[in-house]
Amino acid sequence: MYCPEEIEGVLLTEEKIKAKVSELGELLTREYAEKNPLFICVLKGSVVFFADLIREIKCPLEISFLRASSYGSGTVSSGNVQFSVGANIDMRGRHVVIVEDIMDTARTLFALKNELLKREPESLKIVTLLDKPSRRVVSGFSADYEGFAIDDLFVVGYGLDCGEKFRNLPYIGILRQQGTYCT
Repeated sequence: MYCPEEIEGVLLTEEKIKAKVSELGELLTREYAEKNPLFICVLKGSVVFFADLIREIKCPLEISFLRASSYGSGTVSSGNVQFSVGANIDMRGRHVVIVEDIMDTARTLFALKNELLKREPESLKIVTLLDKPSRRVVSGFSADYEGFAIDDLFVVGYGLDCGEKFRNLPYIGILRQQGTYCT
């Protein structure tokens, strides 16, 4: 297994991630059978999770992508949420699922959900692979579907990055000396 020196250890193995993604796919298949849902990938970090997840969903669906961020450079959220939704997606009357890699403060997802609700979807739910509830600043906000609750660690791999590095790791690792390698 490829493990760069910047990685302190493996938090979630490739096998654990695959099992959880399969489980989430089964839940979402039951939830959205015969509803033709629209799954929206929050770029860039969610792309690996998104690709694996939609292949586990056994019903018709559509996909779209958007960019959302509250991070500038480095490892600390700026608190200023910016996002762009592509191609004027028509969500009116649709069942929409936002797919996110990690939810910590929840600022980004809270702002995104409020913006997308203006487009009048029939329903709007959030699935996140990782949840850091100890970092939540948006009180009472949670994902509808969650893969793993984790401690307040800076994690990379499986699409998650630090300074655009480590996205290609097939597991989720803990970054050694948080932030040192992200410049």
